[in-house]
Amino acid sequence: MRWEGREESSNVEDRRGEGGGFDTGGGFGGGLGGGGLGMPINLGGGGIGTIILFLIVAWIFGINPLSLLSGQSVGPGPSQYERQTRQPAPQGSVRRDELTRFTAVVLRDTEQRWAEILPQQAGDLVRKAAGMRYQEPTLVIFSGATRSGCGTANAQTGPFYCPADRKVYIDLAFYDQLKTRFRAPGDFAQAYVVSHEIGHHIQNLLGILPAFNEARQRMSERDANRASVRVELQADCLAGVWAHHAQKERDFIEPGDIEEALNAASRIGDDAIQRTIQGYAVPDSFTHGTSQQRVRWFRAGFDSGRMGSCDTFNTSQL
Repeated sequence: MRWEGREESSNVEDRRGEGGGFDTGGGFGGGLGGGGLGMPINLGGGGIGTIILFLIVAWIFGINPLSLLSGQSVGPGPSQYERQTRQPAPQGSVRRDELTRFTAVVLRDTEQRWAEILPQQAGDLVRKAAGMRYQEPTLVIFSGATRSGCGTANAQTGPFYCPADRKVYIDLAFYDQLKTRFRAPGDFAQAYVVSHEIGHHIQNLLGILPAFNEARQRMSERDANRASVRVELQADCLAGVWAHHAQKERDFIEPGDIEEALNAASRIGDDAIQRTIQGYAVPDSFTHGTSQQRVRWFRAGFDSGRMGSCDTFNTSQL
């Protein structure tokens, strides 16, 4: 990526140095991590949780999804944490190291692209959202551990988006894990991480995350995992939509960048992660989708550049 010298976002909150004493090694959960192979939901044979999910989804895509925007919900990332009182960010300027500057540049590009895309295309995914204006989230950089509106964030959580406070959380040490542990090097692989979490922010603005959170409380764990896969694959697709429009900036994306993103999507599929960590995959525990599914949905968004291509809820073939 040709990112040096480009405009940086001002919506970066640097909490490094605030303490916490948590272990920063190992683990990959939360925002991009999680379980394994997404299973298509079958309306004919599904349980009550499945039926509730589709009633909620029908509401999202047909009747009044925007009424959910005021809800405070926890998204599919750090759901294992309790809601806690937010800890104010310490005062001080953002550190100007290379990874911070890179992340701020990528965040700024998502702000610029989605400010253009969302008003034009939101109605293609959620009919009642036509003309919606983009609201910029904050990206929190931390080291070790910090507090979020969704509970405690630490290095083992992985990058995640919290809909309760509309912030993306990332320990930049994760980029090293992406390169070494998951064998997904490259700056655009890192950009994919950020854009995926911004995809969750888009879902929150559209009312999809609040609806998912409400529905899954009535589901079995198995049905909730299956629904989570659809939420995560949609975020991958929205990341692809951003990449499509970012590519039009010829001084930004270089040859090979998209391949880096596709490689990252493949390496962090639930099946790939589980086989790496424990030697086998457990499909019923998957929460983010298989490697093949993640690549497919990122590619769907990238090839089309259209939010309407990201309707993972109304397809029987993930």
